[in-house]
Amino acid sequence: MLHLTLRQLKVFESVARLGSFTRAAEELHLSQPAVSMQVKQLEESVGLPLFEQLGKKIYLTDAGREMHHYSREIGRQLLEAESVLEEMRGLQRGKLVISMVSNANYFIPRLLSVFCQRFPSVTVNLDVANREKLLKQLADNEMDLGIMGQPPEEADSVAEPFLDNPLVVIAPPTHPLAAERHIPVARLEGETFLLREKGSGTRIAMERIFTQRGIAPPQGMEMSTTEAVKQAVAAGMGLAVVSLHTVGLELETGRLAVLDVEDFPILRHWYVVYRKGKRLSGVAQAFHDFLLNEARGVLE
Repeated sequence: MLHLTLRQLKVFESVARLGSFTRAAEELHLSQPAVSMQVKQLEESVGLPLFEQLGKKIYLTDAGREMHHYSREIGRQLLEAESVLEEMRGLQRGKLVISMVSNANYFIPRLLSVFCQRFPSVTVNLDVANREKLLKQLADNEMDLGIMGQPPEEADSVAEPFLDNPLVVIAPPTHPLAAERHIPVARLEGETFLLREKGSGTRIAMERIFTQRGIAPPQGMEMSTTEAVKQAVAAGMGLAVVSLHTVGLELETGRLAVLDVEDFPILRHWYVVYRKGKRLSGVAQAFHDFLLNEARGVLE
């Protein structure tokens, strides 16, 4: 039976995450010898080395990687317990940790503004990530809720639609196709496209439409942000498929045009996602319910 303390686990997790005894000591406001002692005592309890030093760097051993996994899980469960107990004590405060794909940045701040006006004591931690990073955060249970346009396929997650997310083809207003109507998808074959990175929800949906029509998926320059894609389209470098939510200002000012392409807009949804079986805190549950019940009305 392991004889270890929560303090040892906290110190070990910090060293493992930062890859440094010195930086862990700074983060925990401890001396480096105190950090080293805590790790040594944990290793003695486990009966296996948790770190190995090669040159000036330290690395987790196999046992260290296993212990790091469990130390993070224990830490998250303690935070969850603290949140639940705070709610039971009737404290009107809490922390909301959200991660979202970059396209959601065009409307989530407006929703958060309304939500935070209702709950002014809530602290929000908002991370903007690509789809790959968001899925990893979801798998590692590093957030309360995620916002994405392409729901995860993993069975251990829950994805609930809360807002329509139409995808449209955009072009500079001077493009020859901008004045045409009922453009067949086949007419887009051979056009230069500005693309998001592989794996993005927008690109997956676009490639699916082209494949279903027997057309080779567009090839072109890849860009890591929708903002860069929009700027490139406005400069006349090609066409792109984007969420209609991301181009409202450009359409109003005439910098971009939406092409009238058959099979577009691609009708999709924005999803709020979280780990299956996760016990949402009161704050996270309140924001979850706010998205499902009020997001459409707030954004109209």
